[in-house]
Amino acid sequence: MNNGIPIYDICTITDVKDDEIIISRFSEYSANYKHLHSPHRHAFYHVVFFTEGKGQHTIDFETFVVKSNQIYFMVPGQVHSWDFEGIAEGYIINFSPSFYQSFLLRPDFLDQFYFFGANAHESVIDVPKAEQQKIIDLFENILQESVSQRKMNMDMIRILLLQIFLKIDRLNENKEQFSSENNYNHTLLSNFKKLIELNYTKLKLPKEYAALLYITPNHLNAICQDVLGVSAGELIRNRIILEAKRLLINLDLPISEIAYRLNFNDNSYFTKFFKKHVDITPEEFRKKN
Repeated sequence: MNNGIPIYDICTITDVKDDEIIISRFSEYSANYKHLHSPHRHAFYHVVFFTEGKGQHTIDFETFVVKSNQIYFMVPGQVHSWDFEGIAEGYIINFSPSFYQSFLLRPDFLDQFYFFGANAHESVIDVPKAEQQKIIDLFENILQESVSQRKMNMDMIRILLLQIFLKIDRLNENKEQFSSENNYNHTLLSNFKKLIELNYTKLKLPKEYAALLYITPNHLNAICQDVLGVSAGELIRNRIILEAKRLLINLDLPISEIAYRLNFNDNSYFTKFFKKHVDITPEEFRKKN
C-alpha cells in the first residue's frame, strides 16, 4: 500500500544484506544520507543524541528545536524529517526490531521504556547536565566496539545500548509513584495502545477495546484519564488522525481513497471528522504541509 512516504530498512540504507544495526557519528551519517532529511519512515528503531547543532526535527508532524544534549527515540513506522542550520554533531544508532529479540528472548522488551511508546512528546528528552558525560561515554564505547574485531562485540553493543535506555528511563523515576495498581494500569494501557495500533481502522469505539481487554468502558476511560489525562476515545481518534495526516502528504492519493482506507462511510464524514479535531479540512492540511 503506497502512502507516498518512503520507507527505509537498514539493508536498503547500507546495501548490506541481513545487517541489523547502523552506528555512526551524526555528522557523517547526515552527510552520507542527505535524502533522509526529507520526510520518510523507518522499519527500524532510531536513536539520536545531539552534542551540538541547531535546526528543527519533525516527528509525526510535531516539530522540535534541535539543541545539544538532547536525545531522540523513534519506533518503526513514525514519519520524521530534519532541517538543520549548519552541521549537527552527535551520535546515531539504527537497529532492527530483531536486534534484541534473540538476545533477550523477550519480543516486547523495548515496550517497557516510555520513550519507545511512539508519542513524539515523550520521545524527545533533554539529558540533565549530571548525566550528559555518562551518556556521551556510552555512545563513544559503542562506536569503538562497532569497529573492533573483538569477541562478541555485538553483544557488548547491545549491553551498552541497554545502559543508555535504562539511564534515560530512570530520569523519569521521580515523576512516577510505583505500586502494584500503577503497574497494572500501565500494563493495561500498554495493551490498549497495542490494540489501537492493530485495529484503529476497524474499531473506533472505546467499548469495543474494553471488551477485548475484559474490562468495562468506564474502567478503561478512568485509567486513560488517570495516567495520560485524556479519554480512551481521544487516544483512538488521535491514532486515526495521525494516519490521516501521513496519508495526506501523498498528493497522488485522493482524499476519497484516504477516507476509504480509514474505513469512513464517505468522504464528507471523513472531512467533518478531520476538521472537528484538527481545525482545518484535509485539503487545507494538504496545502499547508
